[in-house]
Amino acid sequence: MINSKDKEVQRENRDQRIYEAVKRIPAGRVATYGQVAKMAGSEKMARAVGNALHRNPDPEHIPCHRVVNAKGECSAAFAFGGRKAQEELLRREGVKVVDGRVDLKKYGIAWE
Repeated sequence: MINSKDKEVQRENRDQRIYEAVKRIPAGRVATYGQVAKMAGSEKMARAVGNALHRNPDPEHIPCHRVVNAKGECSAAFAFGGRKAQEELLRREGVKVVDGRVDLKKYGIAWE
């Protein structure tokens, strides 16, 4: 049986893999939650990506603002200031944001 401490360790390991994947997204580009999940080891954990980014312990070095949904939309619940803050951070990196959305064909990463 898995106890609560074991579950916490598993979550921390998963979150660390997510943070390392997000660090690989270059400035001026974005990735979707699903892409980050796949980069972190399981394409089925896109929700876990959102949860981990909401708890981001180091936003200066883990650029969670570069993660958008599958439609290219910025997060209304962006943990560090809301959608407008995420849009501004992306614009500073040269990403064009129109009506809260990023063109994934132009700015999305192409990792498989």
